[in-house]
Amino acid sequence: MGKPKRERALKDTEARAMTRMIRVSPRKLNLVAQLIRGKKASTALADLTFSEKRIARDVKKTLESAIANAENNHDLDVDALVVAEAFVGKAMVMKRFSPRARGRVGRIEKPFSHLTIVVREAEEAA
Repeated sequence: MGKPKRERALKDTEARAMTRMIRVSPRKLNLVAQLIRGKKASTALADLTFSEKRIARDVKKTLESAIANAENNHDLDVDALVVAEAFVGKAMVMKRFSPRARGRVGRIEKPFSHLTIVVREAEEAA
């Protein structure tokens, strides 16, 4: 029997991809996510390809996954896709300790974050 099928959270013209537990702080990841918000998918891919930020590779992979989801799962037109949303969430923080002077300890935090990208099929301008 099982559970009833859950309603789709997104509209019919949207597709989503998520990447979890990326080893970068949410603050740094948000700078790259901000770079692609509201842009056409092809332009966003080009921007990420030539970005000098290390994390841009992971963001590009997630964007490519969202585009592939739109094309294969929802039959959307790839050329008309726009990055509707790109948001960052905070994940766990690994705590490490480093010895300091006079027997004390320095705390080192290694944060992780989640990335969600939603692409939407833009309506053609009339």
